[in-house]
Amino acid sequence: MPLSEHEQRMLEQIENALYAEDPKFASSVKRRRLGRSSGRRRLQAVAIFVLGLVLLVGGLIVNIGVGGFPIISLVGFLVMFGAGLLALWGGDGRGSGSARGHGRGAKDSRGAAPKRKFSERMEERFNRRFDQQ
Repeated sequence: MPLSEHEQRMLEQIENALYAEDPKFASSVKRRRLGRSSGRRRLQAVAIFVLGLVLLVGGLIVNIGVGGFPIISLVGFLVMFGAGLLALWGGDGRGSGSARGHGRGAKDSRGAAPKRKFSERMEERFNRRFDQQ
């Protein structure tokens, strides 16, 4: 179910406050989001996955192993696993810059507002919500 406009605004305010409070943590969380990889990164992941699949099957055909264990197939599996991670976490960090810039722009538009802790602002909003009802 999509968020209402009010919920979207609240979420945006929380994100902006997070960027203002701890930009290093916020950018690291933004970079680790799933499903944010570009088309080029997905294509690279597919190519690496196919290479891993070739190694996996080729290792069984060539039958080179250590102690009866097909080591080339193991390498192929690890390459396939890495390609899957690349497809999921493939964001190269460029996407987080626009969100960070948006957060700073919202911060600058407030002017000379007094600096308060994130938790204090959230508590104040929570209390205002119940005062309005």
